[in-house]
Amino acid sequence: MAQHFLLSAKARTLSPIKIARLSDSEAHARLMEARWNSTIEQICPRCGIKHQAYFISTRKQWRCKHCKHTFSITSDTIFANHKLPIQTYLFAIALFVNAVKGISACQLSRDLCVQYKTAYVLAHKIRESLIVQRELFPLSGEVHIDGTYVHSAPRPKNKKADRVDRRRKEHANPNKRTVLVMRERYSAEETTQNLDLVGAKKTFTFPILSENTITVNKLAETYIQPNSRIHADENSAYDELLVSYDLRRVNHQKEYRSDEGITNNLAESYFARFKRMYYGQIHKMANVYLDNYANEIAYREDNRRVDNLSLFKDVIEKCLTTSSDNDWKGYWQGHHRQVERLVM
Repeated sequence: MAQHFLLSAKARTLSPIKIARLSDSEAHARLMEARWNSTIEQICPRCGIKHQAYFISTRKQWRCKHCKHTFSITSDTIFANHKLPIQTYLFAIALFVNAVKGISACQLSRDLCVQYKTAYVLAHKIRESLIVQRELFPLSGEVHIDGTYVHSAPRPKNKKADRVDRRRKEHANPNKRTVLVMRERYSAEETTQNLDLVGAKKTFTFPILSENTITVNKLAETYIQPNSRIHADENSAYDELLVSYDLRRVNHQKEYRSDEGITNNLAESYFARFKRMYYGQIHKMANVYLDNYANEIAYREDNRRVDNLSLFKDVIEKCLTTSSDNDWKGYWQGHHRQVERLVM
């Protein structure tokens, strides 16, 4: 029997201990290489010209020779105006990518020896950098689609006589949401060329109010190419997909796998990891940030066979290319996201 990837030496190419032991100059050089592909030349964030700018050693900043703009290694990135040492951010990213089911802000605060508030915002900044432009990468081929409910019901009353039927609409939890997932499978040709390319290839997640025909059709038309093969369960919300897609169904009330071999396992495997993060790590998810949590697990699932050093470099690159103007700039000063990222 072949060894699982996560148990092999190929998966362990990054040591968080070595990251924590980096000197100031080594950490600075690593970020320069990640952002500008050079430790000698810099790219001015204002004029965009790549050159060897004047280095202000006392402040570890550069001054552009063309527009005279002063900038640092984190200027205009998600870590702009940082107060912690660069080594702390690199160590936090190393811990983040090594936590296969996510990491809580409470644990991150203990590992980094920082306040909970600092760890909370730092973790969400990393999650925000993982958001991708889904419109550029529509799904095709075989696509599995399903939804799962979060915050479905509050804790029931102690006395049975005081409890209400949560199945009735008037007693439903107003915070109840659905995470809809779409996952594209690697094609047979891709699997033949590389035996490691099995299972899901690409994952899209969408926080919605509920699984209904209008929302499902809207998302499918936007993110799934016509005539693709869609695997779904018996939920009536997917019935109209039969018009534009090759719809295959499995009735989970009767079976996990149909006699024709139809399953929805790619979606179910995503929900398995998502719920383990929810119940085992995070415990509480605000609806206004539900899309960040759902997308984090989508990223982890899509890169489940990538070694942790490559993940580390990829997350750093994403953080350095994410604008500083986001929902987490000045969070503890009252700058909060006001509206949920919901698909209506």
